[in-house]
Amino acid sequence: MAQIKVIRMDQSEGESMEVDESLAGVPYHAYIIRDLVVYQQAKARQGTHAVKTRAEITGSTRKVYRQKGTGRARMGNAKAPHRRKGGVAHGPVVRDHAIKINKRVRKSALRSALAEKMRQGQLVVLETLEPETHKTKALAEWLQKMESPRALIVVDDAGNNLKLASSNLAGVELIHHSQLNVYNLLRYPKALMTKAALQAIQERLTG
Repeated sequence: MAQIKVIRMDQSEGESMEVDESLAGVPYHAYIIRDLVVYQQAKARQGTHAVKTRAEITGSTRKVYRQKGTGRARMGNAKAPHRRKGGVAHGPVVRDHAIKINKRVRKSALRSALAEKMRQGQLVVLETLEPETHKTKALAEWLQKMESPRALIVVDDAGNNLKLASSNLAGVELIHHSQLNVYNLLRYPKALMTKAALQAIQERLTG
Protein backbone atom coordinates (compact mmCIF):
# COMPACT_ATOMS: atom_id res chain seq x y z
CA MET A 1 0.00 0.00 0.00
CA ALA A 2 1.19 3.51 -0.83
CA GLN A 3 0.47 6.46 1.44
CA ILE A 4 -0.89 9.71 0.00
CA LYS A 5 -1.13 12.96 1.93
CA VAL A 6 -4.60 14.33 2.64
CA ILE A 7 -5.14 18.00 3.46
CA ARG A 8 -8.02 20.09 4.73
CA MET A 9 -9.41 23.19 3.04
CA ASP A 10 -7.35 25.41 5.35
CA GLN A 11 -4.24 23.57 4.05
CA SER A 12 -3.58 21.85 7.38
CA GLU A 13 -2.56 18.22 7.13
CA GLY A 14 -5.17 15.56 7.73
CA GLU A 15 -4.97 11.81 8.14
CA SER A 16 -3.08 10.22 5.23
CA MET A 17 -4.84 7.77 2.93
CA GLU A 18 -3.72 4.34 1.77
CA VAL A 19 -3.76 3.78 -1.98
CA ASP A 20 -3.48 0.29 -3.43
CA GLU A 21 -0.17 -0.42 -5.17
CA SER A 22 -2.09 -1.77 -8.17
CA LEU A 23 -3.21 1.84 -8.71
CA ALA A 24 -0.36 3.99 -7.37
CA GLY A 25 2.42 1.80 -8.79
CA VAL A 26 1.19 1.56 -12.39
CA PRO A 27 3.86 2.77 -14.89
CA TYR A 28 3.08 5.46 -17.44
CA HIS A 29 1.81 3.88 -20.68
CA ALA A 30 2.02 6.67 -23.24
CA TYR A 31 0.61 4.64 -26.15
CA ILE A 32 -2.63 3.51 -24.54
CA ILE A 33 -3.13 6.96 -22.99
CA ARG A 34 -2.78 8.47 -26.46
CA ASP A 35 -5.34 5.97 -27.76
CA LEU A 36 -7.77 6.91 -24.99
CA VAL A 37 -7.42 10.64 -25.71
CA VAL A 38 -8.25 9.96 -29.38
CA TYR A 39 -11.15 7.76 -28.22
CA GLN A 40 -12.59 10.52 -25.98
CA GLN A 41 -12.22 13.23 -28.61
CA ALA A 42 -13.72 11.07 -31.36
CA LYS A 43 -16.65 10.19 -29.11
CA ALA A 44 -17.28 13.89 -28.44
CA ARG A 45 -17.59 14.75 -32.14
CA GLN A 46 -21.18 15.35 -33.22
CA GLY A 47 -20.78 14.04 -36.76
CA THR A 48 -23.71 16.14 -38.00
CA HIS A 49 -21.77 17.71 -40.89
CA ALA A 50 -23.34 17.04 -44.28
CA VAL A 51 -23.68 18.44 -47.78
CA LYS A 52 -26.25 17.92 -50.53
CA THR A 53 -25.51 15.48 -53.31
CA ARG A 54 -26.86 15.91 -56.83
CA ALA A 55 -29.83 13.73 -55.82
CA GLU A 56 -30.80 16.19 -53.07
CA ILE A 57 -30.38 19.48 -54.94
CA THR A 58 -33.63 21.21 -55.94
CA GLY A 59 -33.79 21.79 -59.67
CA SER A 60 -34.70 20.43 -63.05
CA THR A 61 -33.30 17.18 -64.41
CA ARG A 62 -33.63 18.52 -67.96
CA LYS A 63 -30.56 18.16 -70.15
CA VAL A 64 -28.88 21.60 -70.33
CA TYR A 65 -28.32 21.52 -74.09
CA ARG A 66 -28.36 18.91 -76.82
CA GLN A 67 -25.76 16.17 -76.90
CA LYS A 68 -24.16 16.97 -80.27
CA GLY A 69 -23.63 19.83 -82.62
CA THR A 70 -22.83 22.63 -80.12
CA GLY A 71 -19.05 22.29 -80.09
CA ARG A 72 -19.11 22.03 -76.31
CA ALA A 73 -18.56 19.09 -73.99
CA ARG A 74 -21.60 16.88 -73.49
CA MET A 75 -23.66 17.86 -70.46
CA GLY A 76 -26.45 16.31 -68.43
CA ASN A 77 -28.57 18.29 -65.99
CA ALA A 78 -27.54 21.42 -64.06
CA LYS A 79 -27.20 19.54 -60.76
CA ALA A 80 -23.91 17.91 -61.79
CA PRO A 81 -21.10 18.40 -59.20
CA HIS A 82 -18.82 20.38 -61.52
CA ARG A 83 -21.47 23.02 -62.23
CA ARG A 84 -22.13 26.10 -60.16
CA LYS A 85 -24.83 25.39 -57.53
CA GLY A 86 -24.62 21.72 -58.36
CA GLY A 87 -24.47 18.88 -55.83
CA VAL A 88 -21.26 18.00 -53.99
CA ALA A 89 -19.45 14.80 -54.87
CA HIS A 90 -17.81 12.76 -52.06
CA GLY A 91 -18.72 15.33 -49.40
CA PRO A 92 -19.11 14.68 -45.67
CA VAL A 93 -22.14 12.70 -44.51
CA VAL A 94 -23.81 12.33 -41.11
CA ARG A 95 -21.94 9.61 -39.23
CA ASP A 96 -20.69 8.48 -35.85
CA HIS A 97 -16.97 9.16 -35.34
CA ALA A 98 -16.68 6.97 -32.22
CA ILE A 99 -14.08 4.22 -32.16
CA LYS A 100 -14.11 1.09 -30.03
CA ILE A 101 -11.70 0.43 -27.17
CA ASN A 102 -12.46 -2.34 -24.71
CA LYS A 103 -13.22 -1.67 -21.06
CA ARG A 104 -10.05 -3.33 -19.74
CA VAL A 105 -7.82 -1.00 -21.81
CA ARG A 106 -9.83 2.07 -20.73
CA LYS A 107 -9.39 1.15 -17.05
CA SER A 108 -5.68 0.47 -17.57
CA ALA A 109 -5.15 3.88 -19.21
CA LEU A 110 -6.99 5.71 -16.43
CA ARG A 111 -4.94 3.89 -13.78
CA SER A 112 -1.75 4.87 -15.58
CA ALA A 113 -2.74 8.55 -15.94
CA LEU A 114 -3.87 8.76 -12.30
CA ALA A 115 -0.67 7.12 -11.03
CA GLU A 116 1.41 9.59 -13.05
CA LYS A 117 -0.52 12.52 -11.52
CA MET A 118 0.36 11.16 -8.09
CA ARG A 119 4.05 10.75 -8.97
CA GLN A 120 4.26 14.28 -10.39
CA GLY A 121 2.60 15.79 -7.30
CA GLN A 122 -0.28 17.06 -9.42
CA LEU A 123 -3.00 15.29 -7.46
CA VAL A 124 -4.24 17.05 -4.32
CA VAL A 125 -6.45 14.97 -2.04
CA LEU A 126 -8.82 16.88 0.25
CA GLU A 127 -10.74 15.59 3.26
CA THR A 128 -13.79 17.53 2.10
CA LEU A 129 -14.52 20.33 -0.33
CA GLU A 130 -17.39 22.42 0.96
CA PRO A 131 -17.00 26.20 0.40
CA GLU A 132 -18.73 28.45 2.91
CA THR A 133 -20.05 30.71 0.17
CA HIS A 134 -21.30 30.38 -3.38
CA LYS A 135 -19.21 33.38 -4.53
CA THR A 136 -16.89 32.70 -7.46
CA LYS A 137 -14.31 35.19 -6.17
CA ALA A 138 -13.91 33.30 -2.90
CA LEU A 139 -13.31 29.99 -4.69
CA ALA A 140 -10.86 31.63 -7.11
CA GLU A 141 -8.86 33.05 -4.20
CA TRP A 142 -8.81 29.66 -2.46
CA LEU A 143 -7.57 27.99 -5.65
CA GLN A 144 -4.79 30.57 -5.91
CA LYS A 145 -3.72 29.69 -2.35
CA MET A 146 -3.73 26.03 -3.35
CA GLU A 147 -1.55 26.94 -6.36
CA SER A 148 -4.25 25.48 -8.61
CA PRO A 149 -5.82 28.33 -10.62
CA ARG A 150 -6.51 25.81 -13.42
CA ALA A 151 -7.73 22.53 -12.04
CA LEU A 152 -10.04 19.58 -12.39
CA ILE A 153 -12.18 19.20 -9.26
CA VAL A 154 -13.42 15.66 -8.62
CA VAL A 155 -15.97 15.11 -5.85
CA ASP A 156 -18.31 12.44 -4.59
CA ASP A 157 -21.07 14.91 -3.73
CA ALA A 158 -20.96 18.48 -5.04
CA GLY A 159 -22.78 20.88 -2.73
CA ASN A 160 -24.77 23.81 -4.09
CA ASN A 161 -22.10 26.36 -3.07
CA LEU A 162 -19.38 24.50 -4.96
CA LYS A 163 -21.55 24.11 -8.07
CA LEU A 164 -22.43 27.81 -8.16
CA ALA A 165 -18.92 29.05 -7.36
CA SER A 166 -17.19 26.92 -9.99
CA SER A 167 -19.76 27.24 -12.79
CA ASN A 168 -18.47 30.64 -13.95
CA LEU A 169 -14.78 30.08 -13.24
CA ALA A 170 -12.57 29.86 -16.33
CA GLY A 171 -10.05 27.04 -16.29
CA VAL A 172 -11.90 25.01 -13.66
CA GLU A 173 -14.05 21.94 -14.26
CA LEU A 174 -16.18 20.26 -11.61
CA ILE A 175 -17.13 16.61 -12.13
CA HIS A 176 -18.49 13.63 -10.21
CA HIS A 177 -15.94 10.83 -9.74
CA SER A 178 -17.91 8.58 -12.12
CA GLN A 179 -17.21 11.06 -14.97
CA LEU A 180 -13.43 10.94 -14.59
CA ASN A 181 -11.60 9.95 -17.77
CA VAL A 182 -8.08 10.16 -19.19
CA TYR A 183 -8.79 13.22 -21.34
CA ASN A 184 -10.16 15.50 -18.62
CA LEU A 185 -7.49 14.27 -16.17
CA LEU A 186 -4.65 15.26 -18.53
CA ARG A 187 -6.31 18.45 -19.68
CA TYR A 188 -5.58 20.29 -16.44
CA PRO A 189 -2.20 20.79 -14.73
CA LYS A 190 -3.69 19.84 -11.33
CA ALA A 191 -6.51 17.66 -10.05
CA LEU A 192 -8.22 18.37 -6.71
CA MET A 193 -10.00 15.29 -5.44
CA THR A 194 -11.93 14.56 -2.27
CA LYS A 195 -10.87 11.56 -0.23
CA ALA A 196 -14.24 9.87 -0.77
CA ALA A 197 -14.00 10.40 -4.55
CA LEU A 198 -10.51 8.86 -4.69
CA GLN A 199 -11.70 5.91 -2.63
CA ALA A 200 -14.60 5.32 -5.06
CA ILE A 201 -12.28 5.60 -8.08
CA GLN A 202 -9.83 3.18 -6.49
CA GLU A 203 -12.59 0.60 -5.92
CA ARG A 204 -13.75 1.00 -9.54
CA LEU A 205 -10.28 0.66 -11.06
CA THR A 206 -8.86 -2.10 -8.87
CA GLY A 207 -12.01 -4.17 -8.41
